[in-house]
Amino acid sequence: MKKAASKKIRPLQKQKRPGLERNMTPVPDTSPIAYPAEGKLKNKVALITGGDSGIGKAVALLFAKEGADIVIAYLNETKDAKETKKEIESFSRKCTLIKGDLGKENHCKKVIEFTIKMHKKVDIIVNNAGLHWETESIENITTEQLQKTFQNNFFSYFWVTKYAIPYLKKGASIINTSSVTAYRGSPKLIDYSATKGAIISFTRSLSANLIDKGIRVNAVAPGPVWTPLIASSFDSKKNSEFGSDSPMRRAAMPNEIAPSFLFLASEDSHFMSGQVLHPNGGEVVNG
Repeated sequence: MKKAASKKIRPLQKQKRPGLERNMTPVPDTSPIAYPAEGKLKNKVALITGGDSGIGKAVALLFAKEGADIVIAYLNETKDAKETKKEIESFSRKCTLIKGDLGKENHCKKVIEFTIKMHKKVDIIVNNAGLHWETESIENITTEQLQKTFQNNFFSYFWVTKYAIPYLKKGASIINTSSVTAYRGSPKLIDYSATKGAIISFTRSLSANLIDKGIRVNAVAPGPVWTPLIASSFDSKKNSEFGSDSPMRRAAMPNEIAPSFLFLASEDSHFMSGQVLHPNGGEVVNG
């Protein structure tokens, strides 16, 4: 009898939360996939929460390549944020960094106020910051954890958007990062999946509310993506196998997710609002 093939697809590794890209093996690929820039976001200003690493960083770099100035709101990973800023500036675009806890309403308000102070406008909001803890049972999810997960993953999206609305003009785009778990659930990420489901409903409702103002609201629901959040959330064995159970048998690199955000931010998607894109490695989900 043949021995079953190992699911291990990368070295055993584990990091302390929130995790650093440069300590991951392999280092997540956030560089824009090679193609000629077309100026799709020329002279736009994009605010990206959680833009210091992972999907947020890949989106920031792609947006900068397409001509946007970038504002990155991040928690405390200053080394990653400064490296991202340096890479954005290599595209001859401006980058502003804002450090702080997006799980606090007042900080979300300050992020918008500082964005307007520095750039005089904001055209694109990418609500992307997220965190999770793997938990065996709902009985092990404390009220503190539940509140923190919702404050970071959902309330921050609500607050950032709320304070941005007065400055958004016709043609602006709001893009929310959800997850495949919003559609199929996750037995060990119950509170996280609940926030991602809330983001879908928020996206659809806000789209209907803002459509007459010419402001589009959409979402992206990635499948498994190799980011610092993953490396700092799971044990070494799970990190080594992460993504191997997807139809494509691997996790995406962040730069494979970023083009979905560019499409929704640009005029290419001017007839789309209230919709969700699913770059998830081939998993078929409803919605």
